[in-house]
Amino acid sequence: MKIQLVNPNLTQAVTDRVLESALAAARPGTAFEAVTGAFGPEVIGSRAENALAAHGVLDLVARHAPGCDAVVLAVSLDTAAWACRELLPIPVVAMTEAALHTAALLAPRFGVLTYGRRLGPVYRELVEACGLAGRLAGVGTVEVTPQQTFSEPEFVLASVREAASALVEDGAEAVVLAGAAMAAMAPRLQADLPVPLLDGVACAVGLAEMLAHQRWPRPALGSVSGTGGREVRGVSPELRNLFAQK
Repeated sequence: MKIQLVNPNLTQAVTDRVLESALAAARPGTAFEAVTGAFGPEVIGSRAENALAAHGVLDLVARHAPGCDAVVLAVSLDTAAWACRELLPIPVVAMTEAALHTAALLAPRFGVLTYGRRLGPVYRELVEACGLAGRLAGVGTVEVTPQQTFSEPEFVLASVREAASALVEDGAEAVVLAGAAMAAMAPRLQADLPVPLLDGVACAVGLAEMLAHQRWPRPALGSVSGTGGREVRGVSPELRNLFAQK
């Protein structure tokens, strides 16, 4: 089985961390193609950057998904997930959506932890879109940047540990780490917390393997059926051809 890992921002260190997490979570025989964005935001930290990154996601899957059995969107705002599902005939699993549903299977109430207060409301919207708002104990934010994950790793780990503990005190019985830059962090912190600490990439890889193995058909009608072969212009040839498929 081959899974494409998509990081639409321009930070290769995030892609490397995502691949590390994916390899640790994968079953024997699963291989990965990890790809990094070639244009768009360096880091996604706002709605505007997320909108720009959506084009990057579609371009990356158009170029690299052929030959893969599934796609994992290693971008914690689940950028362009439903658009990818419209265009691709293989399963597309978004990391935060996967972690939220996994958390809901493990505990009655869960918390979400991310970088930056600005994005707290956006993650609440993601939880609501998954139909899980009633299960949310809270959204915690850590006032560090994704870049500090790599430049000041011990400081960031301590900050994430403290914020996750605060969510547990507020009633979270599982905690989702919502950030691609947080990939591979959970194993280093799990022993310090009394509840499951969920890595979105690891959760997404497990679901992608299952969906690819089950081979469910894509809906042939409705909002995620094929787009009908519409013409688009000003994009890469690979993306234009993907839209042209009926």
